Amino acid sequence: MSPSKLMLCFAVLSVPQVEVEVDSGVESVQLPFNTTLHLPEDAKVEWRDKNNRKVHVYENGSDQPEIQSQRYRDRTNMNEDLLKTGDLSLTLKYPTDGDNHTYTCTIYSKEGNILLKRKVELKVRVPQVEVDSGVESVQLPFNTTLHLPEDAKVEWKENYRSYNNRKLHVYENGSDQPEEQHQFYRDRTKMNEDLLKTGDLSLTLKYPTDDDNWTYTCTVYSREGNILLKRKVELKVRVCLVEVEEGAESVQLPCKTTENLPEDGRVEWERIEPKPLIMVHQYKNGSDQPHRQHQVYRDRTKMNEDLLKTGDLSLTLKHPTERDSGRYRCDVVRNGVIRRKTVQLTVKGRVQVQDQTGDIRNRSSSIDPTPLMADQSV
Repeated sequence: MSPSKLMLCFAVLSVPQVEVEVDSGVESVQLPFNTTLHLPEDAKVEWRDKNNRKVHVYENGSDQPEIQSQRYRDRTNMNEDLLKTGDLSLTLKYPTDGDNHTYTCTIYSKEGNILLKRKVELKVRVPQVEVDSGVESVQLPFNTTLHLPEDAKVEWKENYRSYNNRKLHVYENGSDQPEEQHQFYRDRTKMNEDLLKTGDLSLTLKYPTDDDNWTYTCTVYSREGNILLKRKVELKVRVCLVEVEEGAESVQLPCKTTENLPEDGRVEWERIEPKPLIMVHQYKNGSDQPHRQHQVYRDRTKMNEDLLKTGDLSLTLKHPTERDSGRYRCDVVRNGVIRRKTVQLTVKGRVQVQDQTGDIRNRSSSIDPTPLMADQSV
């Protein structure tokens, strides 16, 4: 083997893997690769991801965008005169956690022989926001120093395929576009004024519940529809926990949301765990529907007046016992669920114990509740 070939083999083996870590929402990230090796003018440079998709190809003295994977189209850039300078770094625009791959850059000779190879692992962090159920609002943060055009469009969406990426909030033509929101988020979102000037693209979500536990994506588009910026934020809302001792006169399962819900909306409280699922309380057509209740809850539940106007959908459960312990869900339904909240209720039983003096005393217990039997349903 000639000395030159030995040198090339050594170069391939000596290039270590590099890790690059950034936050979601940055304008771009660079996958670094610099070499002092003299590269031929007719060399081919190819970046691929771990799924072997072509991220960027440079050949015959120019980029080859037509053979890129569609996933990376218009998102990559390499320096000029890269074969002369040896700077083979790749710039990837608006990275998100979906770009978390190990990327491989391979340099080929005109004959197709590998001259050099490097791997770069990219980690894009998704910020997490965690709050308790019951807070009035939560902010999904997104600030940028990038100069944004006045005619840019800002769109917040759920990042969840089953719901076809429901829209939380759309800002376009200098104002909010509530008609484009999914009804689940209607009247629940807010963005700051002059957001394109200040770069504060944060979203405020009112009355968050555990059913808002998604990863959300904010995308900024140019007037032509090109993506200028992208960020993901993961929201975690802790399930509401309510504890009460058996013997209490009543307990309230809290559920507060926006005012002025649709008058034709239906409110349902169900116990979803332990199974079977049973109806606890239903409100429809402006009044309670006691005939729809499971008999165990008959005459034991109460909701506030004008609940659709006030948004206070809390349920009062009278004379709670251990058997009422479980997970409850409140739904507002109108052509699908438009509001939802889960409450975990624990009713601590009272057991009698005899102390050393012979006196009988009560003591709280946390015995698992006995499930209501299916044959008890109406």
